[in-house]
Amino acid sequence: MGSSTLILTHAAVACFLAGLIWTIQLVHYPLLSSVGHEVYPVYQARHEQRITWMVAPAMLLEVLLAVSLAARQSPPPGTGCALFLLALIWASTFFLQVPAHRRLGKGFSTDAHTRLVRTNWIRTAAWTVRAVIAIGWALPPSR
Repeated sequence: MGSSTLILTHAAVACFLAGLIWTIQLVHYPLLSSVGHEVYPVYQARHEQRITWMVAPAMLLEVLLAVSLAARQSPPPGTGCALFLLALIWASTFFLQVPAHRRLGKGFSTDAHTRLVRTNWIRTAAWTVRAVIAIGWALPPSR
């Protein structure tokens, strides 16, 4: 994959994930509290199944692209910051959001829901900054 194709693909994936996390943060997660308690465990299980098919491949592709960029002879400026943000996103996912989803999978919990919404701001901010960095790499140099 050529350098410009790699950079553009990385920017597209970063922007996709930033848009997706903003939708989840502002629309989807807040609405979880509106699902009836009696059907909530089934709803949560279906949510996890469906969202995983959308998020997991994009997150894995993002890692591959970011590592590929970092491994280049001359990585783009800010690569270290972008990789740190990626590590933060993965850590937040597995140590904060996944446990909250597991708790919610047993039935709706106001505490788990509040924790999920609040801690998800970490990923929302990190993916937003990653998208800005990736767009900066994709833009033509100014003259």
